[in-house]
Amino acid sequence: MTLKIKNLSKSYGKKEILDNVSFTFESNKIYGIVGRNGVGKTTFFEVLNKDTPYNDGSIKIDNNDIDENVSLIPATPNVPPFLTGREFVSFFLELNKDKLKNPKTIDEYFKMIDISPSDQNKIMKNYSTGMKNKIETLLGIISEKEVLLLDEPLTSLDIVVQEEVKKLLKSVKKDRIIIVTTHILDIALDLCDEIIILKDKKFELIDSKNLEKKAYRDSIIKALKDKNND
Repeated sequence: MTLKIKNLSKSYGKKEILDNVSFTFESNKIYGIVGRNGVGKTTFFEVLNKDTPYNDGSIKIDNNDIDENVSLIPATPNVPPFLTGREFVSFFLELNKDKLKNPKTIDEYFKMIDISPSDQNKIMKNYSTGMKNKIETLLGIISEKEVLLLDEPLTSLDIVVQEEVKKLLKSVKKDRIIIVTTHILDIALDLCDEIIILKDKKFELIDSKNLEKKAYRDSIIKALKDKNND
């Protein structure tokens, strides 16, 4: 499976965000889009998720329209505070039961994100940001969408939860395209199979072949500094 972005352009009035971007994402990989704050990472996700229209170009999954094959997990968790985690996941499963090809039990799903039975039955108003993030990530996984987008998924999480979410994402990348945005290089290096620099309104894939970690890191930082990203 491939997600093909061809000659994609997006602007807000006179402000151009993406300029003639072309890139092919492949399944079974986690891609990291790295860039300075404000370069358009979130805008790119909003375009893929059909939250905002683009000006020109095309977006295809295996030469078909992208339709409803994308699940976006936003940077700020947005869960109903009056429901327990278990009630919310149960409601989502019931709502999507006719769409799921390989459903698991609700207990199997909660085991995936390591939330204890006692925490499952707490109202989500009392959840930490990390727990809310894990619930939203779980819904994205349950949805079985072909493309999973995570906007700054690990930035606000503690070290333990970061490791749990990284492990979870790596375990579910088979037959999916997973794309994450981050401005923290260590997260991208540890989580992603491929790293893309977004700068000057375009994508640049950083070649990781035969590069040691320090050399790879240095090449990414150099790419970010080479041109003005404002």
